[in-house]
Formats: sequence, structure tokens, C-alpha cells
Amino acid sequence: MGDILVVDDERDIRELIGDILRDEGHSVRLAWDSDSAYGEINKDAPDLIILDIWLKDSKHDGIDILKSVRRDNPAIPVVIISGHGNIEIAVAAVKQGAYDFIEKPFNIDQLMVVITRAIETSRLRRENAALRTKDGAPAEMLGSSAAFRSLKSQLEKVARGNGRVMLTGPAGCGKEVAARFIHQNSDRARAPFIVGSSASIEPERMEEVLFGRFSPERGHEPGLFEQAHGGILFLDEVADMPVGTQSKILRVLVDQSFQRAGGSDIVRVDVRVISATNRDLKAEIALGNFREELFHRLNVVPITVPSLDARRDDIPELAKHFIAELNATQGLPLRALSSEAEAHLQTMSWPGNIRQLKNVLERCLILGPDSGEIEAAEFPGDTAAAAVDNASTLISAIFAGLPLREAREQFEREYLVAQINRFGGNISRTASFVGMERSALHRKLKSLGVITTARGGARVADTAEMEDGI
Repeated sequence: MGDILVVDDERDIRELIGDILRDEGHSVRLAWDSDSAYGEINKDAPDLIILDIWLKDSKHDGIDILKSVRRDNPAIPVVIISGHGNIEIAVAAVKQGAYDFIEKPFNIDQLMVVITRAIETSRLRRENAALRTKDGAPAEMLGSSAAFRSLKSQLEKVARGNGRVMLTGPAGCGKEVAARFIHQNSDRARAPFIVGSSASIEPERMEEVLFGRFSPERGHEPGLFEQAHGGILFLDEVADMPVGTQSKILRVLVDQSFQRAGGSDIVRVDVRVISATNRDLKAEIALGNFREELFHRLNVVPITVPSLDARRDDIPELAKHFIAELNATQGLPLRALSSEAEAHLQTMSWPGNIRQLKNVLERCLILGPDSGEIEAAEFPGDTAAAAVDNASTLISAIFAGLPLREAREQFEREYLVAQINRFGGNISRTASFVGMERSALHRKLKSLGVITTARGGARVADTAEMEDGI
């Protein structure tokens, strides 16, 4: 059952419709002109509005009220009724977004069928919006590294506000998860979270997808901004947005209003925008590919999402989470990582970041045995099986041309750099793992020219020679 607002200047008609709806179990409110209608809508948005087109002694007629509802409360279905109905008025009402049109004198059964369908449509829209907020990557933030703690602290702070956020970081590092975390911890958590990726939308359809479209045949079709009304719109890969669209996005950010493609009505929305990119937008601005003013509008709160290389300490926890998730969603074997496999994951190169880690684990679970621990040799590429089966070949290629002392120093340098990065720059944990006193490890690092620097919210080890060359 729904909450229905009946707007009609004829008292007998509105009370008759009200009595019928109450008998069917609906909650009913009555209004007789635009002022009383707006008052009821602003007090508490109804599930459905039954609206007469002609309203005697009213500031606005039914079409004006319909336009206002479609602009400010697009989720509310409106059924138009009129005793002066003709095809032109019906087309005009549907063109402005009415759910249906019924001519007076109406058949009660016909009216109830239309009302039932309209309320069901409204319910489905709300459910779809709720599902969209839950769809996609989980907003669960996993990790304990310094880089992760710094990121989570920033996200928690911006979640409490309403400012626009720009998330930057390499592909696959979890920018959408970060955006969902902001949404679920904000005052808009119960409103939609809508994702739009500029890289996946054809340039010629960009404005239609973002702002919606209107056609006489299909009426109005909401775009991403309308779908996100009251909630958050996550604009991913904004660097791929056409320059012409950028100027329109800029206007929406300023006015919170726009026109649909093919339409003339002004649509007003309340949307918080979070954007993301893996490119250098300042370089894109210099090349003329991105509007500087739009950059400053989107970049109110800039947050860098660290790469997986900057948070290697989190890899074991992330790996366990993905294995459990793949078991629950795909029925893949629930296997633990061996200590060697865990250490190997922490020293591998991850250009694809968290997305690549999940893909590597999924491949291991699909191709590997159904039980037993995951071993390092199961990981794809030269860094796993080759390290186990072709160790002598690797030693020949890397160290064969060096004297023993230089080969030993190079091995120790690369080994310690890998271990320090594995433990997120934590010297104490590194010393414990490699079996050295902390003071002895410090002396060894100094003699090998290994230094640690802050990078991306974490401590990263590197050689002094490489650092000098940067």
C-alpha cells in the first residue's frame, strides 16, 4: 500500500478518489491547488500523485506542477486526470514525464489498475536504486600498512562532508572501493551510488548517458546524474571525457541542473560527485585535453590511493580475503597460502595492483589442486616456477660475470631491498625475519648503500645510486 496525494480543484472528485483509495488500504492526502500540493510534497514526498490538469484559482496548473515534480522529485510517478482531456493534452503530459493519462469521467477499475501499476513501478525503481548502492566491489577496506591507514583516515574525514573528491592512483589500486567507502560512511549512504566510467562510454553518447534523453516515442530516460539524485555519482577515468562534455559537467557542478538531450526542461539534482583518474590531469591540461576549471572544481579534496607496491604488508590479508571471496562466489577451492607463497607474493612486481593480485589467485585456484596449500611454484610467470626450477640459469645470467665479493654484495642488496619493501619499510620486522640484530641490519644497509624514503604514505627501500639518479 502507498501514500497517495490527490490534487483536484473539484472537492467532490478528490474526496471520491480519496475514499476509494482508502478502501483499498492506501494512505491519502488531498490538495486543491498548486500551493497546497507543493506544501504536501515538501512536507513528505508521496509514493504517487494523482493530478488534475486544470486547477481553478491556482497559481500553477497541473502541467506546471508535473514539471516541478519531475525536476525535484523524479522518482514520484504522476497520473494525470482531466475532464477536458484530448490527445494534445495527453501527449503534453506524457512528454513532461507523466506515468499515465486518464480522462474524466473515469472508470474506477481502470483508475485502480493504473494506480497499482504506478506504485509498483515506483517500488521497483526504489529497489533498483538500493541494489545499485550494493552492486559492484565491496566497500570493505582491508589492510594495516602505514599507507593503508593513512588512506583510510583521509577517506573517513571526507565522508563526513559534502565536498567533491578526486581519487588518483594507478589502474587496479582500488579507487572505486575507496569511493564506495566514502558513500557508505556518509549521510548519503541510503541514497544511490552510481558509477559512470568515461573510458567505457562511447564519446558520441557521453552526454546522453550522463544527462539522459527525451524523445516523444519513449518519453524521458534518466541519465546518471538523475539516477544519482540525493546520492553520489562516481565518475571514473575522467581524463577520457570529451572536452565538449567537460564544459557541460562544469555547468552541472556549479548549478546542479541540466537539460536532457532532446529536451527543454531544466532538471535539478542534488548529487555529490567523486571522480577518479590514473593519469596526470595537469599534463592533460597542458596538452589541451582537460579543462583547467573543471579540474579545480573536481579536485576540491585530492586523495592518492596507493599502489599495491606501496602496501606490500597488506598482501597476505588481501590474498586471504580474495580466496575466501572466490570460494563463496565461484565455488573455487578454499586453500591457504604456504609461507613461501605468501612471501613470494610480497616480493612480486604488481603493475596491475590489487586487481592483478586477485586475478593471479583466481588462476591458481582454477588450475591448481582442490586441496593443500598454494605453493609459490603455482604462480604464473617467470618469477615463480622459473625461480624454483631454473635457479642455476638465473644465477648464471645475473651473477656469472661478477667476482664473488661483488656478486654477494649485489645479492644482499637486492635481497634486503625486497624484504624491507615486503614489510612496508618496517626495519624491526625485517631484522627479525632475516635473523639479524636491528643495529647490525642498519650497518649492513649503510654499507650496501640501501636507504629508505617516504613514498605514497609508506617507507620504500631503494639503493642510494638509484635514488641519486631520480
